[in-house]
Amino acid sequence: MNVIAGSVIVIACVLIGFIGSGGEVGALIHPFELVTIGGCALGALITMTSKKIMVDLVKGMIGAIKGSPFNKAMYGELFKCLYELLRVGRRDGLMALESHVSNPHESKIFQKYPRIAKNHHVTEFICGALAPIIEGTAKPDQLAGLLETEIKVIGEEHHAPLGALQKTADGLPGFGIVAAVLGIVITMAAIDGPVEEIGHKVGAALVGTFLGILLSYGFIGPLAGRMEILGEEELAFFRTAASAVMGFVNDLPPKVAIEQSRRGVTSNCRPKREELDAMFKEVEAS
Repeated sequence: MNVIAGSVIVIACVLIGFIGSGGEVGALIHPFELVTIGGCALGALITMTSKKIMVDLVKGMIGAIKGSPFNKAMYGELFKCLYELLRVGRRDGLMALESHVSNPHESKIFQKYPRIAKNHHVTEFICGALAPIIEGTAKPDQLAGLLETEIKVIGEEHHAPLGALQKTADGLPGFGIVAAVLGIVITMAAIDGPVEEIGHKVGAALVGTFLGILLSYGFIGPLAGRMEILGEEELAFFRTAASAVMGFVNDLPPKVAIEQSRRGVTSNCRPKREELDAMFKEVEAS
């Protein structure tokens, strides 16, 4: 919703300033200028990206509009889910976790926490972190390297569409100039016409430059910035999950492992100590 609210503010401020200075809104309406700029930007974006990056970019833009799912409630479910899993592993042995990790969609533990279960990236990360422990295929120091590598790859996949979108934003003022130059060419062809007609054509040409700059700094650039922030929030969430698992692998009790990971969460999402204790009691009572 922040993206929509911010866009509305940008449009409102531009219109208020323009109208307040004596301008008419109709002077800004030139659809073919927008087609030129938007078409060039889209073509350049398609040229520099692969199919996967384009798909990730669309998903990222939709996610930026919807907002981050990694809020305090999501962290709460993560801590409860991990505590229950680690508690089972500590009490019943690591093999008791095999059915939950191998088939999380049918796991009674994962089903208790819909925010975690519905996010297949998070579910796969948690199961992928626990699987080497259950199978005994990785030592604690090796597991730390595996998890860090996976988080690094996730970060790189976030930055690929983000970089493409930012480059598109950087190119929009140039495409605006292209549209403006085309408008001037049209104006020069009608230079012997009435002054009003020439003025209209020059105004249309200048709108191209205006739109290119506005789209770059008012919409696409900020959208790329928003996507970058959301990507960092997702990486922080994965690091929190990895921290809890690593604490458990290093023989910390489940409560201590969760407490350790809680301390690495930013203040807006981090549950208080008494809230965490209430989560533990809720899991133990279930």
